[in-house]
Amino acid sequence: MKYAVQHRTSYNYSQAVPVCHNIVHLMPRSLPHQSCSDFHLLVRPEPESIWHEQDAFGNHMSYFSIEQAHRGLTVTATSQVTLTQPDQAEPDSTVAWDELASRLRQDHTQGTILTCPYAFPSRSVPILAETRAYAEVSFPPGKPVLAGALDLTRRIHKDFAYDPRATSVHTPVSEVFQLRRGVCQDFAHLQLSCLRSLGLAARYVSGYLRTLPPPGKPRLIGADASHAWISIYCGRDGWVDLDPTNNTLTRLDHVTVAWGRDYHDVCPIQGVILGGGDHQMQVSVDLEALP
Repeated sequence: MKYAVQHRTSYNYSQAVPVCHNIVHLMPRSLPHQSCSDFHLLVRPEPESIWHEQDAFGNHMSYFSIEQAHRGLTVTATSQVTLTQPDQAEPDSTVAWDELASRLRQDHTQGTILTCPYAFPSRSVPILAETRAYAEVSFPPGKPVLAGALDLTRRIHKDFAYDPRATSVHTPVSEVFQLRRGVCQDFAHLQLSCLRSLGLAARYVSGYLRTLPPPGKPRLIGADASHAWISIYCGRDGWVDLDPTNNTLTRLDHVTVAWGRDYHDVCPIQGVILGGGDHQMQVSVDLEALP
């Protein structure tokens, strides 16, 4: 499957902004099952400078600054991505979760050490008694790790309602757990808290999800979405991506952009401004399937 991807973010300010500095994670990663053959970042007003580099997690990161007064900012990222269906491990043949958790605590080989950032609490992913208790239902002793993770994914999808009005980017996992409502970011953070509370390594993945219109309805340009899911480390079977919002393994509709410990590591656009007063933000994402 090949896509032309466009992600546009626009800010309008009630007062002039004399200077801003921004970091963006908008270039899709190149992976065994995904290749990004073209990427272009357009910023208006034109920035003084743009730097491109890799962050600590291997994601492509761009930094730009604008040092002229402006009342609006538009960031448009375009890319071309080709996906193939990744090989998936047989869930019941994966290593027992408790054996893997023990290995992650004791094994100091390079492969295991590289999972360490994803096995501990982070800014938005605390270790909580209530999330551990919730996770333990899916992970009895000896349960294969991927089978347990799939069951946890199913339960989160069943027990938590998708409600974009219930939470904000700052809502903590503890509140999401009580509300039983949220959005993809919340469900990803919740599942990470569950898995890490058991001593497992799991990372936050940001990307895009292609949406399909109802039968007989036209496809709306810009109606696709930024999305978030998780990836769990399964030992010899590597990392496996799971989408708790949709109760599924990731498919050819999921485009991976970046991964980290939580949302704050891979926020699509973040930065600082001077002044500006109130502001309004609009986001448009479009995934066009190419022949």
